[in-house]
Amino acid sequence: MTHSSHFVVIGKTAKTGARIYQRLQQQGAAVRAVSRTSEPAFDWRQRDTWANALKGATAAYISYQPDLAIEQAADDIAAFIEVAKAQGLEHLVLLSGRGEPGAERAENLLINSGLDWNVIRAAWFAQNFSESFMAEGIVSGELVLPAGEVLEPFVDADDIAEVALRCLLDKTKRNRLFEVTGSELLSFADCVNEISRQLAKPIRYRQVSIEAYLELLQQQAVPQDLQDLLKELFTVVFDGRNAHLCDGIEQATSAKPRRFADYVAKAIATGHWQTAGV
Repeated sequence: MTHSSHFVVIGKTAKTGARIYQRLQQQGAAVRAVSRTSEPAFDWRQRDTWANALKGATAAYISYQPDLAIEQAADDIAAFIEVAKAQGLEHLVLLSGRGEPGAERAENLLINSGLDWNVIRAAWFAQNFSESFMAEGIVSGELVLPAGEVLEPFVDADDIAEVALRCLLDKTKRNRLFEVTGSELLSFADCVNEISRQLAKPIRYRQVSIEAYLELLQQQAVPQDLQDLLKELFTVVFDGRNAHLCDGIEQATSAKPRRFADYVAKAIATGHWQTAGV
């Protein structure tokens, strides 16, 4: 299968970007993935890299770093849209987050841009337990977070990639927002228990106050912008506002979302948490 569009995937090594890039390649699409270390490079903090990274493309998948929740995000997305227009892009697909006011500002900028658009508004990634900041806790045997019994429909990044692929390749899916979640509501403790069960290794979930958590991040020399982001997520977003399921995956792909237990089995099979001694 070939496609006339030249796709750019922003976030070459990111959880969704890498998966989308692989799927577009498998479809025979003309695609390049860009990041701070690619050639050409793309860096959200260096706007002079954007035009060259988009040159020749007609569509792009956008994952913003570190997160659309931060104050700078809306301004960056507005500027990116103008660069995309100048480079002749026709269609932008934006990865967004549920329940984040900053993310909704960025969404609205794209929706009202005059370009064809898609917004993929995603629940928390299941892969945060294996490919991001929570993986170390799983490996060490104790995950410490300032989140209690609030439920979240953790979504598999492979499902997000499938939705993005449909948005990029199927013109009938354009100009729609897909809110994507997993198939079940789980607490962080539920998730840790499932990982512990499948690894056959005791792993504890320990809830702490946001103050204690931020102090722990400071001790670990976590960058201040990431500290601010995590504070925002755990004090604002995790207030129960997202404790419901949506059918965006089914709308876009006609498939059911993957279950968290299936994600865990897949993560183990592909070598995650190996240093946990299993």
